[in-house]
Amino acid sequence: FNEFEGIPASMNRYLMQELLRDSWGFKGFIVSDATAIAEEVNHGIGDLQEVSTRSLKAGLDMDMNSDGYTGTLEQSLKEGRISEADINRACRRILEAKYKLGLFEDPFRYLDVERYAAKVYTEENRAAAREIAHECQVLLKNNGVLPLSKDARIAVIGPLAKDPMAMTGTWAMSSHGRESVTLWQGVSEVASATYAEGSWLFGDAHLEENVRYGLYKAFVPGFQVPPIHSVSQQKLLAEAVSKARQADIVVACVGEVPNLNGEGASRTDISLPDAQRELRKALKATGKPVVMVLVTGRPLTLVEEDASMDAILNVWSPGSEGGHAVADVLFGDVNPSAKLTTTFPRSVGQLPLYYNHKNTGRPHPDDADYKKFVSCYIDEINGPLYPFGYGLSYTTFEYGPVTLSAAEMPLDGSVTASVTVTNTGTRAGDEIIQLYIHDIYATSTRPVKELKSFRKVHLEPGASARVEFMLTKEELSYYNHDLQWVCEPGDFEIMVGPNSRDTESVMLTLLPASIPTGFFLREGLLTKNHVFHLQKTSGIPGAIRGD
Repeated sequence: FNEFEGIPASMNRYLMQELLRDSWGFKGFIVSDATAIAEEVNHGIGDLQEVSTRSLKAGLDMDMNSDGYTGTLEQSLKEGRISEADINRACRRILEAKYKLGLFEDPFRYLDVERYAAKVYTEENRAAAREIAHECQVLLKNNGVLPLSKDARIAVIGPLAKDPMAMTGTWAMSSHGRESVTLWQGVSEVASATYAEGSWLFGDAHLEENVRYGLYKAFVPGFQVPPIHSVSQQKLLAEAVSKARQADIVVACVGEVPNLNGEGASRTDISLPDAQRELRKALKATGKPVVMVLVTGRPLTLVEEDASMDAILNVWSPGSEGGHAVADVLFGDVNPSAKLTTTFPRSVGQLPLYYNHKNTGRPHPDDADYKKFVSCYIDEINGPLYPFGYGLSYTTFEYGPVTLSAAEMPLDGSVTASVTVTNTGTRAGDEIIQLYIHDIYATSTRPVKELKSFRKVHLEPGASARVEFMLTKEELSYYNHDLQWVCEPGDFEIMVGPNSRDTESVMLTLLPASIPTGFFLREGLLTKNHVFHLQKTSGIPGAIRGD
């Protein structure tokens, strides 16, 4: 759908032919995204016949949904805009792929109704889904209220708590989505619980209608939208507050429904929707402990929630067994261990925000106050609310100092980075130890840190593990400005920690290739592609020797 250097990608000969096929050696066929050729007309490149002609000649073999090839290529052939060889080339690539897939032997090879009935949504698969969902939930905050007691009276509140489709995520309209286990089901099967819807999704009924049912309105002919906001927000809030006051603890399930995520669901405001923020404030005002179960497909701005909620469990879209898996974590049958794969900003104005950013020429520390004429904000610190790699546990882990097996490493050698991690809490748990590097000086600018490896360890209370990472030139290499995979000698900062922010570091020096004894560096021999550690050579005035 995008363009590259002024040419839409689906007609860009440089991307498809020169780079993908000639340089990278791709041998398969290329298919457009849905309606991409027709959308080239909107880019202002030409009518459907013109863009179809250019796409075919540029190397696009299959047109998805635009009817550009089937509708115009015959005419273009008659007019001499394309040749029969152009058509044959695209057809040959497609037919070759079908042959390799065995579709000439059996065109319906992958359409087996009996296999579907036997293999989809089985007990075995649902058990696997539950286990996978255990591994995906990220504990963002916990003041000690989690895990919950199964003897507690629990109020499950929120517009997503009884919505099975909220568990599945975007583009999950088929199969068994409406049979997904809800949070209400998961909690009520374990403990004494009451339920209240609590609030609308959005304060604006038209907005909520589009968010909840926009996909169905677009693809289901004659789809009838169910009533929206048939009960007032104030009545929903009053019921939620009443249920909360009668409970020992509140579990509030809030966030984003599937159609509020993914394709065609951009937002300018990535905080909790307004009606749900109102619910969160009302629940907090009861004085009862509130655990926020966050359903989302994107990072949200949660500064107020982080300050007011007693615990925040980010469950993403946990799938068909989501309610069971979330309850397993809430009640402590499973100790959460997942880490964030995306950075959670403090404000939408910080975006794009990511841990492996470049330093800029005027860098500013993530947690430092505003300073004029450097890369920072007047009204917010640079750092995120929750950094990449962040995630808590029901136990605690202590990291010892990072050590290296050697402070220097030959270009063709290896060094081991080690750290001792101890479970200092009272529960067994899993910890994901992360290793980052920073190339201090390079011929191209490098990120402030790059994740290069991680290890997951299980530790009983009081137990320690020595975790080791082997470093070779592969971990220290990068693609330079000329797209060459290079490893440049010099100093590297090696960082280890539980996330991208809270790390301890040690310096590693990567030595250049061996220099024969007695070899002297003379003026003009040093190039931008090499970093040498130099020292004066005694007895030879003005001379330096390569280490």
